Amino acid sequence: MRTMLFFILILFALIIGFNLPVSGMDEKPVKDAAETQTAVFAGGCFWCTEADFEKVEGVVEAVSGYTGGHVANPVYEQVSSGATGHIESVRVVYEPEKITYAQLLEVFWRHIDPTDKGGQFVDRGKQYRSAIFYSDEQQRRLAEQSKEQLAASGQFDKPIVTEILPLGDFYEAEEYHQDYYKKNPLRYRGYRAGSGRDRFLQKAWAVDKFDLTLDIQESKMQESKNLPAQGSAQSIPDDVELRRKLTPMQYKVTRQDGTEPPFNNAYWDNHEPGIYVDIISGEALFSSADKFDSGTGWPSFTRPLEPDNIVEKSDIGFFSIRTEVRSKGADSHLGHVFEDGPKPTGLRYCINSAALRFIPRADLEKAGYGRYLSLFAAKSAK
Repeated sequence: MRTMLFFILILFALIIGFNLPVSGMDEKPVKDAAETQTAVFAGGCFWCTEADFEKVEGVVEAVSGYTGGHVANPVYEQVSSGATGHIESVRVVYEPEKITYAQLLEVFWRHIDPTDKGGQFVDRGKQYRSAIFYSDEQQRRLAEQSKEQLAASGQFDKPIVTEILPLGDFYEAEEYHQDYYKKNPLRYRGYRAGSGRDRFLQKAWAVDKFDLTLDIQESKMQESKNLPAQGSAQSIPDDVELRRKLTPMQYKVTRQDGTEPPFNNAYWDNHEPGIYVDIISGEALFSSADKFDSGTGWPSFTRPLEPDNIVEKSDIGFFSIRTEVRSKGADSHLGHVFEDGPKPTGLRYCINSAALRFIPRADLEKAGYGRYLSLFAAKSAK
């Protein structure tokens, strides 16, 4: 009897032991408070805002919560009703040696709709509006400056209405809201896809006018005999910078070989004359003169504008062998090429809009691509 009891106790201990959390698993390393700083942003549903920031290099953690209201210790049901005045927000803990507050502001702008004062995407009401909460004068100054730069860039054709507010009490949201994208990945993906957030961001940032470094690069290109950058290895930002500058869809397509949804992307139905360049390197890839409506919902071309900027590779995914198309300089995944296109080539380069930046004919000269103007002049003379 004692022997049986002994084995029962051992079995019970083993069962308990197997269910105890293992220290250090799926946990971010704890940082000393002196090594980190905090920033608070509101970008609509805090599940999405938290997920976006936690993927940024230099961010230690992002915590979902509520701030800006007049009720102490609010709960989700109160906040979501709009009665407490709180806004769904995220407290971002970051390492200033790896990412600055100004860079966090750039991340924030690229993941919201700053022109919507009634909420964000499918979440309506003031409790879901966008806002930046500053904790000191420096954060306030940088936030105001960044907002002014975004407005001046012309990135959006509507006024920038995101509020910049002093930070008050921040209340952490219920535990089931924290890391929701990790705990409930299927539900999160379904919600995010249905919210329209990523579709909006892809279209809004297809051309990045807010990137101040792009202005510098274009000036340099004008000075070097009006030739566009060809995407040399030295001109390609590192992964940290790319995650900061690209929208989630742009990063997914170019860096993770993803595919954007058909008929719901920036250029599938674009008929304006101009050229298409790599979203990362700026190397010239395709021309509107070779673009045609393939009926697939993606931009399609009969040939590359600069064949030397295109690399083709075998792709054995989706239970078939296809020919993948990548850019040479940036090594961006662009799409695939098929042999079912129209004459004269019989080819169809099926390309993701998210991998491209469109340069209209009227902007070719000032953007450093003036040598391609003759293509359209010759066409219009016929």
